[in-house]
Amino acid sequence: MKSPLLTLPGAVPAEGVDEGVAAHYGDLFREQRALADGTGFVDLSHRGVVAVSGEDRLGWLHLLLTQHVSELPPGRATEALILSANGHIEHALYLVDDGTTTWAHVEPGTQGALIAYLESMKFFYRVEVADRTADIAVVHLPAGSIAEVPEGAVVRETPQGRDLLLPRADLESYAGSAGPPAGILAYEALRVEQCRPRLGFETDHRTIPHELGWIGSAVHLQKGCYRGQETVARVHNLGKPPRRLVFLHLDGSEVHLPPPGTGIRLSDDGPDGRKVGFVTTSARHHELGPVALALVKRNVPVDARLVAGDTAAAQETVVEP
Repeated sequence: MKSPLLTLPGAVPAEGVDEGVAAHYGDLFREQRALADGTGFVDLSHRGVVAVSGEDRLGWLHLLLTQHVSELPPGRATEALILSANGHIEHALYLVDDGTTTWAHVEPGTQGALIAYLESMKFFYRVEVADRTADIAVVHLPAGSIAEVPEGAVVRETPQGRDLLLPRADLESYAGSAGPPAGILAYEALRVEQCRPRLGFETDHRTIPHELGWIGSAVHLQKGCYRGQETVARVHNLGKPPRRLVFLHLDGSEVHLPPPGTGIRLSDDGPDGRKVGFVTTSARHHELGPVALALVKRNVPVDARLVAGDTAAAQETVVEP
């Protein structure tokens, strides 16, 4: 979905999975500072939007998702995962129920596969699943924002701010009243600072929730059976996920950020040292400088100095080994 806000002054289109919205509007650090101060908004209208309606919707979703949603109150935001039979992460859903419909926004382009799976699991349940991406757009307001919420918008409020699901036809007019726009690069830099994982960035085909700290926020350990639960329970009880998420402070003297997939080694091992992990997301932060999230092997010492490609990096623990 190509956003009409790409016509705003200074808008530079994003690339890759975030294609369709602005990477920035001419001043990356100013946009980050505005979001950190609770002003402005982020256009996330490229994200997929899925709606589940019907009187059985919450009980049915409860059987499929990693999160406890059978009694989800209207207006309460939560997030959930769908796992493979082996416990690997396949989908991440950012949910809110409005009393008649459960809404989820998901990674761009993943809504088709998600809906196909949900449709295959309907059986006799009274539920309807719909792709609403074409007519509903997602807009993010940062924590502390006093911007008005338009009438008819569905609001998903979290500690990081509010996600608005509003008619796509109203996106351009709402942007004119919501304050200065911030691009996806500013949003991503703050996500890295907050160590929040993102599907397709911090995940690969074998990622399990424990590696990313999604236990608790997206996985409920006391709910009933769902696909992949055996892996979740086994790793939780043994306490040994094979990898762990770390936050990296990168050497600021380097001109280029290490791109996702860049190998990580222990600095003591020298340039020919074995790979112990890889960069998942890197960003330039308005206060912290160049930073990144990375997955490293569980047995990497928490105080080890690392090298990402050719860039020295100091780690902070996100997921305990």
